[in-house]
Amino acid sequence: MKRLKTLLFALFFCGSLFAQDKKITYTQFDVTIAFTGNPKSGEVDQYTNEKEPWLIPDGIGSKLGYGLRYKKWVGLGIHGGLNWDWSNKLVVVPIYANFRLSPKIGEETRITLQLGLGKAIALGRGNLTGDYKKISIGIQNDNDILLFIEVNHYAFPINNQRDSGNISLGISSISF
Repeated sequence: MKRLKTLLFALFFCGSLFAQDKKITYTQFDVTIAFTGNPKSGEVDQYTNEKEPWLIPDGIGSKLGYGLRYKKWVGLGIHGGLNWDWSNKLVVVPIYANFRLSPKIGEETRITLQLGLGKAIALGRGNLTGDYKKISIGIQNDNDILLFIEVNHYAFPINNQRDSGNISLGISSISF
């Protein structure tokens, strides 16, 4: 919790460092689909006569964030949302500080790395909270649409496990 308070303080304190542009804020909206390994992968379905895929959908998620940025290159924000993990029958509300780094790799293309650190709250599980971490990497176009792959980690006990998380593919719309 102390780290989260420090990151929140840094977000608002560092606003003066980014004051060169007229608008120094950004808004980001993400939608993700989580995947897991298929235990029946490679087997032939008796009804369709097709091989089972390696990965199957295992959840959906959506997040919204607001923060400060310097040009489109670097940003620091507060994000939150919902992640629904189907295999663990779990709905998680992550609230986290998000650091983004987006250097240009072409005329109209950026590679975007995002790191998130905060808290996760499990809905419908009593007072179950824990740490939340995420990392994502993706490609951002000139229209500020970002396609990314993301790894989430929740540090609280679920179904006799110590940790839980998922790997997701997502799309994001960023407004600068």
